Amino acid sequence: MTAPPRRAEIGLGLQSDKAPGAYAAIARQAEAAGVDVISVYSDLMYQPPLPALMEIAAVTTTVRLGPACLNPYSLHPYEIAGQIACLDLASQGRAYLGLARGAWLAAIGIDQPDPVRTIGEAAAMVAALLGRDRTGYHGRRFDLAPETTLRYETYRPRVPLLIGAWGPRLGALAGRIADEVKVGGSANPGMVAVMRERVGVGCRTVDRDVDDVAIVLGAVCVVDEDGDAARARARTEVAMYLAVVADLDPTIEVPADLVEFVRAKVADGDDAQAGQAITNDVLDRFAFSGTPEQVAAQVDEILGAGASRVELGTPHGLTTQRGIDLICTRVIPHIGRLAGGGVG
Repeated sequence: MTAPPRRAEIGLGLQSDKAPGAYAAIARQAEAAGVDVISVYSDLMYQPPLPALMEIAAVTTTVRLGPACLNPYSLHPYEIAGQIACLDLASQGRAYLGLARGAWLAAIGIDQPDPVRTIGEAAAMVAALLGRDRTGYHGRRFDLAPETTLRYETYRPRVPLLIGAWGPRLGALAGRIADEVKVGGSANPGMVAVMRERVGVGCRTVDRDVDDVAIVLGAVCVVDEDGDAARARARTEVAMYLAVVADLDPTIEVPADLVEFVRAKVADGDDAQAGQAITNDVLDRFAFSGTPEQVAAQVDEILGAGASRVELGTPHGLTTQRGIDLICTRVIPHIGRLAGGGVG
């Protein structure tokens, strides 16, 4: 008997730049509209994501929620375990943990050597702490002495793990240990097959089915009834991310002079001029933008390519509230929800 098609998820990604109370209002609206997952970013120089996530947990009952993503270079795995245990308890088992290498950390003097080992060891140490493994953990970067356990009750001994990845080595790590892998900053359906292949390499080393690892694509989203205005705003918003990820997508060739121009302008703080140089075809691979119908069509194309979840990221619209309103009332109702084909 053939299993029924899997229902794909729609996620909302929030920047942690809002006043207390704002997250709760957005979360209520999103959950009522059928959003499945709410993520809060952990970008450099923004608020830590945990307070926002705790606010969201208090006013929701069904959405999964988590940080996308924490990094073990600036936050020790012991602290990561404590934060995710706190969120999982507050949400009664709806938390997920996102781990990634992180970006822009050179600005605060933090090196990021050996990301595969660092993320893998961090995940192992978090798992040992949450699972109350009294044998401890010994790695090259992180150490947990035997009999060192958390001194409080946790809701679950294991929280689902998401790894943020673009490349083959982190993709393979996700295939070995993660529940989900997120290609952050991508709206390119072509990356689904690429990441599935990379995840599969890791899955085969541990005799695991590649379909056990959900593939998530998330990127800047700007939606408005004025599609041209939305796309103009999206160009500015995506510039800082494009400067980081433009070279990581093997399915497209972004002109080298465009990438260098964008990086230089972003470094100068001129995201608007950087964005003006981004062409339509490049924009559509790194952001969701335009009218509600255009954004819904982009999401459907990614779900049709086999993604398990699409995450619509900040700033959402010309204003946050208008963008959230349109996502909830005009985008989500027009999205097909069967991953791997058959979407409307």
